[in-house]
Amino acid sequence: MTVIRVQISAAPFKSSVYGSGFKTRGKTSGRKSENAGSGFVFKDFLSSVEEASRTASKWQLEAARSVMVKAYAQRFKRRKEPRYGSINKGFTEPELQRFFRGIASEKYALLFKYQAHMGLRVGEVCQLHISNIDFDKRELTIKSEKSGHMDSLIIPLDLFKETVEFMNKHQKEIKAAEGYIFYKENDNGHTGLPYINLNYVRNVFREIVQQAGLNQTYATSEEAYSTHRPRPLHRLTTHSLRHYAITRFAKSTNGNIVLASRFARHASPSTTMRYIAKDKDELYKNIDFAFTDKISPLKQLSKSISST
Repeated sequence: MTVIRVQISAAPFKSSVYGSGFKTRGKTSGRKSENAGSGFVFKDFLSSVEEASRTASKWQLEAARSVMVKAYAQRFKRRKEPRYGSINKGFTEPELQRFFRGIASEKYALLFKYQAHMGLRVGEVCQLHISNIDFDKRELTIKSEKSGHMDSLIIPLDLFKETVEFMNKHQKEIKAAEGYIFYKENDNGHTGLPYINLNYVRNVFREIVQQAGLNQTYATSEEAYSTHRPRPLHRLTTHSLRHYAITRFAKSTNGNIVLASRFARHASPSTTMRYIAKDKDELYKNIDFAFTDKISPLKQLSKSISST
C-alpha cells in the first residue's frame, strides 16, 4: 500500500485569510453596524437604564431583571435537554443505507463516513488534515470542537483503507489545499479557506436526504427575533450521523456508557446518555405486554367450563 506524504505546515491561517483588517471584524464593530442599521444605540439605552435604576422601586427593578433574564435565555442560552424528547435523531440502519446509496461523490461519501463510523462533528471532519493521521498506528488525533481538548481514536480498518485510496487518488488537490483532506472545490462558501465550507456540506447533506426520501420535520423553530420566520426542524441533520455512531458503539459494548462517553469525547457520561437512541421496538413490545389483557383467555376458559 502506498501512502502519500505531503510536507505541509499545519499552522493557523487566520492572518493570511483575514489580512490586516482582521480586528475590524470583532464584536465592537459588529455592534456598531447593528446599531446603525436598526436605529438603536446601545450606549443611550444603557445610560437610560442606569438613570432609571436610581429611582425605581424594588419590584420595578425585579421586573426589569426578569425581562432581561428571559430575553437572554431565549436568545443565547442553550437548552439542557433536547426539545425533541424521545424522537430518535439518529439514523436507523435502513435509513443510513438509503442515505449512502444516494451519494454520488466519493469525497462526500468518505466525509460522512467519518461522522457515521467515528462520531466526528461536521466542523471537525471538514477541517481534517493529513497531519491528524498517524498512518503507522492508524490513529486519528483531533481537537474536539466543544471542549478544545486533543483526543485520539483508532480509524476503523475499512475507513482507513478508503482514506488512503482517496488521498492517493487526489494528491494534487489535497496538496493545493495545504494538506486538508476534504479540499474545497469551485470556491464554495467563498470563505477563502482551503478546506470545504461547513454550511456547504450541510446543504449537500440536505439534498441527499431529500433525494433519499428521508427529509422529515418534527417542529418549527422558536425564533428570538420577530423579523425571523420560524424554520422547519429536521429530524435528520449532519449531527444525526454522530448520533448513529455513538448509539451503535454503545450497543456493541452492551451499553458500556463509560466507553461510549470516551468514544464520543464527551466530558460527562450524562451528555452521552442524551445521544443514545432508545430502542423503540423494545419499548413498544413492552407496552403491549404490560397492557394486554392476560386475564381474558382465562375468563373465556372459565365461562366455557361453567356452561357445560
